[in-house]
Amino acid sequence: MSDILWAFTRLDWLSIIDILLVASIFYLLLRIIRGTRAVQLLRGIIILVMLTSLLTNVLKLRAFSFLIRNSIPALLVAIPVIFQPEIRRALEHLGRAWLLRQEATSGLVIEQISRACARLSELHYGALIVIERETGLEEYLDTGVRVDGTLSAELLLTIFSPGTVLHDGAVIVRGDRILAAACILPISDEIAMDPSLGLRHRAAVGITEESDAISVVVSEETGIISLAEGGTLVRHLDEKRLKEGLLSFYKPQPRRAFPRFLRARGDEKSD
Repeated sequence: MSDILWAFTRLDWLSIIDILLVASIFYLLLRIIRGTRAVQLLRGIIILVMLTSLLTNVLKLRAFSFLIRNSIPALLVAIPVIFQPEIRRALEHLGRAWLLRQEATSGLVIEQISRACARLSELHYGALIVIERETGLEEYLDTGVRVDGTLSAELLLTIFSPGTVLHDGAVIVRGDRILAAACILPISDEIAMDPSLGLRHRAAVGITEESDAISVVVSEETGIISLAEGGTLVRHLDEKRLKEGLLSFYKPQPRRAFPRFLRARGDEKSD
């Protein structure tokens, strides 16, 4: 107790600011990795460090200690590689804090997307629509065909009609414009996903894992409408619930849970 009181007497304003800065950094790091696969990786690293400390300091295993000491440089190189998606997301969040220009998807655009998806669902036309927020998707735009047309339900129906050349791929939307069609997206490697879901759904989740985009996917086989955001996929949406979900999520914000009206019905997948 006396040691604790002595430590408090040594505190000054600079020490308090120093502690708060360190605590804030750890808090932000934990917020960034919350709900991602990095949580399991971090838990594994903590367990490994504890076991290593036990074996090297308590049991005094000299050969093992020598091996660990010489492995630390390689581990320091491996950690940025393992946590690459989380580090990228952190830098994107930092960049968004200084972003001066923001293009928001209007309610009219959301109305057009919801109406198009409802019709695509009735026709059992497969579709994948990605709504860009603050993270640019230029690298994925270059994989498709540039359209740069005003978004409308009719244009979306035309693009995703099975007889068209552009139907097999993703449409990327920015503001009220369809920038490109037939785009190739990253595929989620989340093993917990329903094995019955195909590449279209995995791509819908994958793009939301790599960026802050929102994606809407219509199943060609079942006609089910699904919405993905932040690596989470919610299925079995109708036009009304899809519209409510898009209105809730289109603004650029940090990762957050799906609202209750989306969780009320339908399957979901989360990290």
